[in-house]
Amino acid sequence: VQLQASGGGLVQAGGSLRLSCAASGRTFSSYAMGWFRQAPGKEREFVAGFSWSGASTYYANSVKGRFTISRDNAKNTVYLQMNSLKPEDTAVYYCAARSRDLNYYSRSSYDYWGQGTLVTVSS
Repeated sequence: VQLQASGGGLVQAGGSLRLSCAASGRTFSSYAMGWFRQAPGKEREFVAGFSWSGASTYYANSVKGRFTISRDNAKNTVYLQMNSLKPEDTAVYYCAARSRDLNYYSRSSYDYWGQGTLVTVSS
């Protein structure tokens, strides 16, 4: 599967953005999806993801209550709605897909990655 992330940009603190990740292929619904981010000089970290069944969603503590992950299988797209953005949310955001029932928070669990979209939050 190929992933294409979009929706990043420059926003003021307190603002909102919605990231999208469009997937190619007809088997999108069989993948568990997640979002990660990488700030300058830091390692890539988990942001949000689905359980293998898709019934549950999980969030990093730093974004819980502000970000929401969702997916539309009919459109082969996963979203990340980001509200109440903070300067520390500034990073390149990556969507990822995993094809096995592995933990949702490890980078190594994911087989496919999008190219990333830059989110910059100004203070």
